[in-house]
Amino acid sequence: MSKRDYYSILGVSRSATAEEIKKAYRSLAIKYHPDKNPGNRIAEERFKETSEAYSVLKNSQKRASFDQSGRRASSTDFNDFGKGFGAGIDDVFEDIFKEFFSGGSKQRETADKNGDDLKYNLETSFEEAALGTKTKIRITRKETCRSCVGSGAIKGTNPIICYVCNGSGKIKVHQGFFAVNQNCSHCKGDGKILRDPCPNCYGSGLIDVQRVLTLKIPEGVESGQKLRLPGEGSHGANGGPSGDLIVSISVREHSFFVREGYDIHCEIPISFILAALGGEIEVPSLKKKVKLKILEGTQSGQIYRLKGKGIVKTHGSGHGDLLIKVVVKTPTRLSSRQKELLEEFALISEDSFKPLKKNFFRKLKDFLQS
Repeated sequence: MSKRDYYSILGVSRSATAEEIKKAYRSLAIKYHPDKNPGNRIAEERFKETSEAYSVLKNSQKRASFDQSGRRASSTDFNDFGKGFGAGIDDVFEDIFKEFFSGGSKQRETADKNGDDLKYNLETSFEEAALGTKTKIRITRKETCRSCVGSGAIKGTNPIICYVCNGSGKIKVHQGFFAVNQNCSHCKGDGKILRDPCPNCYGSGLIDVQRVLTLKIPEGVESGQKLRLPGEGSHGANGGPSGDLIVSISVREHSFFVREGYDIHCEIPISFILAALGGEIEVPSLKKKVKLKILEGTQSGQIYRLKGKGIVKTHGSGHGDLLIKVVVKTPTRLSSRQKELLEEFALISEDSFKPLKKNFFRKLKDFLQS
């Protein structure tokens, strides 16, 4: 073994607390455990070394003796450590092996009893997502079997004690010089075996049931957002808590509105007369039509903003805005009278366009001469 002192082996200072020493040892023991490093002699030596260091530093008397003498444990000390291993470091290895072997027995037992979460994909309209609504959804989930009330056994019969683990649900497995408790593979950690399984649920205690649930879609949801309904998933086994229902929202595109964050965008066609003279029109919004004042001389592509007519802000207060892009439409079919009036308008407006014409012809002349 290395000749470093115990503090260096565990990577802690000499002033480290008992909790810091325990935490450092726990991390190294998991890292260098032989079952995690099969055939690795260096890892095996490091594992033994860290175990020896912890066995001394965890004991206040041994630690004080080591601090005074600065010596490492003798072979006699290490033999004592091996004999009294269970009492020496069980407090650490109880946690280590629960994590290291089979993913941790405590966590697995809880997961076996908890009901599964269910996932549901819901497609909704633009208006429903923006304004919120209630809808009904149909799901299939595991529920407690009514025939056996979740016991898994035929009514009037009882499970028998597992003869492999004697009802404890655990069996002792030897890993090198360690003994680790694992879930019994015969009864799957239940400690009991069904002699007469329920024919309705085949001994599982759970059956598939279809349910229709009312789902409230809050205002302002958008595609990709998930809604969680606690306890609406599958029931847990042996009376464990139910899982959750997770609903993924998909919003259909709208034929008129486009959402950008909390704002809504749309395009409105207007006549060139309205664009020139200005006026007031009605435009659609999420809830009802609203009035929009078109300014005199409005150009095609100009955007008007109606404050607070957009999507509700789910993580704040207020609403987004409604942004309206006006597109000036040129008439394609004109009557004789309309043409006459436009020609008259062109004549009286000719002076306004003369600078433009002069500028155009000057640029054309410069281009031809270049």
